[in-house]
Amino acid sequence: MKRALAALALAGCCCPDPQPALKADSPSEPRLANLRQITFGGENAEAYFSADDRTVILQSTHGDMKADQIFLMPAAGGDMRLVSTGKGKTTCAWIFPDGTRILYASTHLSGDEPPPKPDFSKGYVWAVHDEYDIFTAKPDGSDLRRITDNPRYDAEATMNRDGSRIVFTSNRDGDLDIYTMRPDGTDVKRLTTEPGYDGGAVFSPDGKKIAYRSFHPEGAALEDFRALLSEAKVRPSSMELWVMNADGSDRRQVTRLGGANFGPYWHPDGRRIIFASNHLDPKGRNFDLFLVAEDGTGIERVTAYESFDGFPMFSHDGKRLIFASNRNGKAHGETNVFVADWIE
Repeated sequence: MKRALAALALAGCCCPDPQPALKADSPSEPRLANLRQITFGGENAEAYFSADDRTVILQSTHGDMKADQIFLMPAAGGDMRLVSTGKGKTTCAWIFPDGTRILYASTHLSGDEPPPKPDFSKGYVWAVHDEYDIFTAKPDGSDLRRITDNPRYDAEATMNRDGSRIVFTSNRDGDLDIYTMRPDGTDVKRLTTEPGYDGGAVFSPDGKKIAYRSFHPEGAALEDFRALLSEAKVRPSSMELWVMNADGSDRRQVTRLGGANFGPYWHPDGRRIIFASNHLDPKGRNFDLFLVAEDGTGIERVTAYESFDGFPMFSHDGKRLIFASNRNGKAHGETNVFVADWIE
């Protein structure tokens, strides 16, 4: 589902005249140095480091593939190795902190073919496929285990650093809310209850807090949200970042920027959050990366490419940043994964 923001970046509307494509070590991106592209061709996104920062797990559609599947590859670049089933559609993968298993959502139990793409007759929407459930497997894809089992959407799963809890988004109670569970799928706890969408959650480095994105509509907008959700769809154009304690208490809003703000990830200092946003062009497709303090102060622009930059993650040592971008694309819609040295 997070991946759909890249599609939103390509779907949009009137945009300002594009600026020239930026090169590595650009003065417009002073936080980034030694920018390296590690995927080439297709649609590649949601690439996340293993705990030792040597391996990356990502979702990709390339070649004659019909929908996203999950791959592992070296963080320095190299061959991508398929680790999901190759059937259905997958999203939102993670590597267990001890490296013994992987985590992802998939629709493959509902059929070999991916679910149909959403109808845009009611405007740009995401599909929140009810067919998604969450699975774990060994890093080679074997020993596949289903850890959620209900007829509604379960996806967007990540883990805390000690591997004791998974945080994920589900529609199991009739709304898109955030839950946590143990790695085997037991001890499920609901953390959010506000009407609307809460998702894309990640634990802070110490595991005590969770950052996430939210859309809490009211009035006619809430009616529209519920009508779309009954069709397993959501409209993603308005989202802000929030933070809460790992037990769901003390929920507080971080950004009030307008537009779509998503893909938060904590800086290793546990005080700042990097995220993607189109708030400088809220009706358009120009998403950039921004850094913000947990209390919403000190917003700093990190990337300045004219199209899509998103899904950022710091390496665990804080020395590198990985993200997805349309930069250097050879074809319309191409999204690749880039790694840069982080300048503190």
